[in-house]
Amino acid sequence: MTALKATKPPHPGTAYEHDFYTWTQEQGARLRAGDVSGLDFANLAEEVESLGRSQFDSLVSLWCIVLLHMLKYDHQPGRRTRSWLISIRTHRNRAEDILADNPGLKGRLAEAVGRAYRDARLDASKETRLALKNFPQICPYTLDDIRSRPFPVDPDDTTA
Repeated sequence: MTALKATKPPHPGTAYEHDFYTWTQEQGARLRAGDVSGLDFANLAEEVESLGRSQFDSLVSLWCIVLLHMLKYDHQPGRRTRSWLISIRTHRNRAEDILADNPGLKGRLAEAVGRAYRDARLDASKETRLALKNFPQICPYTLDDIRSRPFPVDPDDTTA
């Protein structure tokens, strides 16, 4: 087995389009050093905005999973599983973490629910093999339902 040799650091000025990783490292080093002369402002601005969009997209994705399992839970009571409940809890918690870390997203919650439900509805129809018309076109759940509706720990337990 041969040892890996350390490679030389890339040359400064790596193009954003050709080596994104190296570009990020160079731009980060320049920012930390306060060297604004070599900063790629246009692409830095785009990447910073992209980070914000990715937080919103993550919230939508997490809520899509929550909504999918809520729809399955409500439309297939005889097929309920603990894994659906675990998934709801886990993805709710992750969504709440995103909201805690990004309070600016609170103004876009209705939009996030709308986007998440659109996909959850389609996925629920496919997974349950129930016709799409069985699932309302508009999300039947309130934001409070999505974030905190209680579910029994045991799918057979109807007391919770």
